Amino acid sequence: MPALHDDQTSRDADFRTEFTRTGAGLKHFPALVLNADYRPLSYYPLSLWPWQDAIKAAFLDRVDIVSEYEEVVRSPTTTIRIPSVVVLKDYVAPQKKAAFTRFNLFLRDEFSCQYCGAKTDLTFDHVVPRARGGITSWENVVAACGRCNLRKGSKSLKQAGYHLRKPVRQPTPAELMNLGRKFPPNYLHESWMDFLYWDAELEA
Repeated sequence: MPALHDDQTSRDADFRTEFTRTGAGLKHFPALVLNADYRPLSYYPLSLWPWQDAIKAAFLDRVDIVSEYEEVVRSPTTTIRIPSVVVLKDYVAPQKKAAFTRFNLFLRDEFSCQYCGAKTDLTFDHVVPRARGGITSWENVVAACGRCNLRKGSKSLKQAGYHLRKPVRQPTPAELMNLGRKFPPNYLHESWMDFLYWDAELEA
């Protein structure tokens, strides 16, 4: 068994060496990564791999290539079209609980102040201030712009004259996934579109 492991390691190293000695012009060909159910692993950020990782995963038989770019990469012995969409062979189960992170909290609040709706200069605010016993949790922290945060300070919502734009609660991973669909990236390759279910008017 050790010999097989060493052989695989050597093959991986040779493969990486062959296919990463290419011009910088090829770095802009990301592959959309789909779970085994043909859905993106995530929408925001969109689940993308650099082309080198996509080719390596295909070489190691960890993904199936669904679609390809016109461009190719070459080694001394092989020519491969760059994958544009790959699907994992093994299903990755979604998390059961949404991690309480800065990014996920902003995503839950759709990157807008929960007091005035502003989408710039965002920070965090404790609905019940920590000075009044408020804890740092999904149910007590919201995205807030700097102006609203400063104005509210350690006041209660009533004292500050503020109202939350929506109830504050812990989201599920599925809810965060769906919220991510509201924020498509600036660039979408045409080969990805059949697998991205963003809200859009369908052609008759």
